[in-house]
Amino acid sequence: MVTIDARPELMTIDPSRSALIVVDMQNDFGSEGGMFHRAGIPIDGIQAAVAPTARAIAAARRAGIPVVYLKMQFEPDLSDAGGLDAPNLVLHRRLGIGDTVPTPDGGEGRILVRDTWGTDIVAELAPEEGDIIVPKHRFSGFFETDLDETLRSLGVTSLVFTGCTTTVCVESTLRDAFFRDYRCLLLEDCTAEPIGSNLPGTNHDASIRVIEIMFGSVSDSWAFEAALRQSASASA
Repeated sequence: MVTIDARPELMTIDPSRSALIVVDMQNDFGSEGGMFHRAGIPIDGIQAAVAPTARAIAAARRAGIPVVYLKMQFEPDLSDAGGLDAPNLVLHRRLGIGDTVPTPDGGEGRILVRDTWGTDIVAELAPEEGDIIVPKHRFSGFFETDLDETLRSLGVTSLVFTGCTTTVCVESTLRDAFFRDYRCLLLEDCTAEPIGSNLPGTNHDASIRVIEIMFGSVSDSWAFEAALRQSASASA
């Protein structure tokens, strides 16, 4: 068992029954030339979360904790984005879903379409052999995916959350996890939210506040890594 310094109180997890969730850390959200960047949405917060997330991923791998990547993506014909007047499709149309755009590598991609540059995980956090990738087509990683089935098959009861964006896909997935009786821990420095980032009280801060009060615990990559290292040293 590993005890992690967290808010509102210490959280103890069993690494053999835990998984690290990396939500949507992909080029369309966090890289120059991606959907957010092209739409004028600030990506500096997401980029700042890359290094802490890499730290958390490395710590999880050393501890034998499965790493699960969620990827927001749609079929080339957008058939899984919803009907013509579906709010999900209407919202993403404003951001150019399906549009063909040049990519930084000199090729072409399509915004939020599977198997294109935009839906690739950012290079610094690239999945490794043995990691799990779960595509999704709504904000929550549990909606019409095999995420829950995959986690149950691994015996997972605790989830450690990283990714973007805090208020939208991270919080949506974490809430759904709570509803399914998973114990949830959010690593605050591994998340970011561009919406409302220029406000005195940011949307990111609001999500952190409600999560630590209602839906789980909040910590950071340093505390997560330190707890796993301490446990490993004690077991040696």
